[in-house]
Amino acid sequence: MAILHKAKSKRADSKKDELASTSLHEDKLKRAKLKPWKIADVIDGRNLRVQLSAAAQDLRGNNDALRARVLYLLKGALFRGRLIAHERLDAGAGGIDCAELLSAVQDEVIAALYDFAITHIFRVHNRSAVERVSICATGGYGRYALAPSSDVDLLFIRPTKDAIWAESVIEYILYMMWDMGLKVGHASRTVPQCLRSAKDDFTIRTAVLEMRFICGDQPLFDELEKRLKAELFHNTGTEFIAAKLAERDLRHARSGESRYMVEPNIKDGKGGLRDIHTMFWIAKYIHGINDPQDYVKKGLFSKEQIKAFVNATEFLWTVRCHLHFLTGRAEERLTFDLQPEMARLMGYGDRADNPAVERFMKRFFLVTKEVGSLTRIMSAKLEVDYLKQAPKGLSRWFGARPKRLVDKRFIVETGRIGFANLDIPKHDSLAMISLFLEADRSNLDIDPASLAIVAQRAPHDLKLAGNPQAKKLFLQIMESKNGPAPMLNLMNECGLLGRMVPEFGRIVGQTQFNMYHHYTVDEHTLRAVQILGEVEHGKYKLELPLATDIFPKILNRRALFLAMLLHDVGKGEGDQQILGAKATRLACKRLGVDDDETELAAWLVGHHLIMSDVAQKRDLGDPTTIVKFAEAVESLEKLRLLLVLTVADIRAVGPGVWNDWKAQLLRDLYKITEAVLRGGRTDEAMAHGVLAAQADMTRSAVLKDPTTSEWFSTLDNSYWLGFDENQHLWHQAEIKTALTSEKLSYVGSRFANNRGATEILVLAPDRAGLFSSIAAVFARHGANVLDARIFTSRAGQAFDIFAIQDSQNAAYGAHDNRLIDALKKEILSALDENYQAKPVTQASPTRRQAAFRVEPFVLIDNEASNYDSVIEVSGLDRTGLLADLAQKLHDEALNITSAHIGGIGERAHDAFYVRTLDGMKLLDKTRQARLKNALYDVLRAYEPDAPLIVAKRKLARARASTRR
Repeated sequence: MAILHKAKSKRADSKKDELASTSLHEDKLKRAKLKPWKIADVIDGRNLRVQLSAAAQDLRGNNDALRARVLYLLKGALFRGRLIAHERLDAGAGGIDCAELLSAVQDEVIAALYDFAITHIFRVHNRSAVERVSICATGGYGRYALAPSSDVDLLFIRPTKDAIWAESVIEYILYMMWDMGLKVGHASRTVPQCLRSAKDDFTIRTAVLEMRFICGDQPLFDELEKRLKAELFHNTGTEFIAAKLAERDLRHARSGESRYMVEPNIKDGKGGLRDIHTMFWIAKYIHGINDPQDYVKKGLFSKEQIKAFVNATEFLWTVRCHLHFLTGRAEERLTFDLQPEMARLMGYGDRADNPAVERFMKRFFLVTKEVGSLTRIMSAKLEVDYLKQAPKGLSRWFGARPKRLVDKRFIVETGRIGFANLDIPKHDSLAMISLFLEADRSNLDIDPASLAIVAQRAPHDLKLAGNPQAKKLFLQIMESKNGPAPMLNLMNECGLLGRMVPEFGRIVGQTQFNMYHHYTVDEHTLRAVQILGEVEHGKYKLELPLATDIFPKILNRRALFLAMLLHDVGKGEGDQQILGAKATRLACKRLGVDDDETELAAWLVGHHLIMSDVAQKRDLGDPTTIVKFAEAVESLEKLRLLLVLTVADIRAVGPGVWNDWKAQLLRDLYKITEAVLRGGRTDEAMAHGVLAAQADMTRSAVLKDPTTSEWFSTLDNSYWLGFDENQHLWHQAEIKTALTSEKLSYVGSRFANNRGATEILVLAPDRAGLFSSIAAVFARHGANVLDARIFTSRAGQAFDIFAIQDSQNAAYGAHDNRLIDALKKEILSALDENYQAKPVTQASPTRRQAAFRVEPFVLIDNEASNYDSVIEVSGLDRTGLLADLAQKLHDEALNITSAHIGGIGERAHDAFYVRTLDGMKLLDKTRQARLKNALYDVLRAYEPDAPLIVAKRKLARARASTRR
């Protein structure tokens, strides 16, 4: 009975003492060492009625006391039922068992309440035909699928519109249920009203499709059920299918079109429970299906597919029931703060470098992918069966006369290509890949029936990946002039992509437990491939002018798309770039790619993080930085490939990750490195010469004002290489203002729209701890520092340039000048040597942030620069972290020459270029160890406690993934 089985109500059959869980779950119950439940063992309905009647006798005339006593008894029964359901769930009985038991418990309570109401509150000895009411369960409750915190949906059927006795009973029952703390969704209608409402509203029609008799007048229920089938459901299947599919598409659009968002909605998300419900509704409406075996008999699913359907339903219901019990509310989203605890509840443990939370979430996404495949299979079958019935306007789902192609294996029907005969892949497995290639060449969609056949056969075709012709066809898809992303997405949905490229198959559904990544690894990868194609076709000409301009110059286009497809296959255990490069070599050689192209693709995968790391964590005005990067890149072709790959990779991470600041850094790095590579050599002497020439060119173009020329002439090449001409002109204007007004301390600002940041210029007498003081001011004003460049004039003046954003990654104060004015005023105060920094108030971490255990690390690198020690620190991001880190550097008597501040989700990642007071690198091992310990103390100073849930219970936490 219940979620997957039809069973007449026990009340209709007068079986009041027994309601057992279904045979579908017997294996699961055996594994959990649990017996199938009987409702009489959970709630003794007869004894409950005796207690209610006794209360009515004992408290006759005292209505308030009687009401309180009735509520106490009914709430006690509900509490016991929920407690047993929760205990069985924790013991491993599963979500379907839990939902069915909760439904049965709710039935008993409602029936007992109804009997009490008509016997002791609204008793009529000889009831007339109008003094009757039927109480029915609808929605999920109607199919015996009541989640722990879901609404109890009821339909009250009245005999007539003005049935006063029935209205009184209904009102009493509803108020009592509300007083029990239940959320009740209800409707009270006559049979004709039900028919009219269901005819006009598909939501209501779906609700009555699932209605189930609980108690009251059985003939009223039978009349409505009979008339619904005869007058409404009969011959209206096509319009119902169209309405449900349209409703599904709208739901997906609201909750996020991708099923692979890393904080998924288990109910309304793509591949979630609502998609399973949609399949159930359509099957029940069209075929009257209630038992899973009927799906097989009607040809909707095979035996293997119905097993997958049941397993997916069981898994998602288990997740949902645990989630409701855990949060104490109808929570349907698996948010970061809940995922570690849910992994524990679902029985997952850490395994090597795969934490429990990531293993659990991968299983979740594989299940939703399976649901998507089953949905496609059923949709394809329904399309074929209801082709001739389709009314006008439903051409999106139903089609017309087919058109033959030159390749007789395929036909085109209603603008979609498919197999001429669905049995073709059984005898010709190459036809599966050829289908996608033909669809790409013809720019056609693929019909659902053909996709469903591929989804059935591809995962089990073990010989396909080794077929030489299949490899050639796949590589032709990778060479698509349209970009391979559309076909790769469909192939991934069908399981064909993972079959052809097993390295990719291993990352399907894989997650990374951090706040940086918005999608699963495979979804991110395919989005990156799509962005590459869009860059090639000029979609981002305004946003990504450099990437768009250089794409036509790329000579190894296919290697680029192969590298993009494989760039994250190394994620898992070990170094993702090293492992990814190895996996890429294996994949490309298996596909028949020649050695040179294979090595190029492997090089790109093995270096796909280098450009973003250098651009965001290193000083681009330092010749050593450019030399090392140019040596790694080796050629202009690799530089071009790396730039477009890096841009697409970052943009595909998720909304808000890509910004103008990152774009400008990558452009700067590209242009400087391009100049070095064009010189023909990548040695340091050559790089110094190129960079010196660029610095001289900038000086001569900018230094034309005698008022500022002498002041700026004292700055070394790193200043002239670290900014563009527009910035230099702005710096001159601000310094001229300061010099003209003879101000020793000065603060200037501007909005740099091309960088998406606000730039702050600070001029002041240099002093120890100045950077830390300024950083503390930024923290107190909610300004996030992206970049800091620190210079000192010959006269001993500090000349610092900061780039800052607000918490929304927008230019700080861009829409409110008062913020900038207040910030500049306090910075001026902080420049005084007697300034006492005010403590920075620590904001409490959000629940999502508190779920992550962020392991800190500190690295001191004396090879990255000729003159500076580069100190990289990473740990949990928080307000005031930069100021605290800077203070520790000051305490160790180190001068900061530049700082590069970044964040990846919950993790801060900062790099400082520092020198000792005598202008040397930090080489002393004792000082290095002391500094590391001090920095670790800062990074661990504000470790948040685990997030709290119902009854102040602490949730499990998990180590944040460092994979990028």
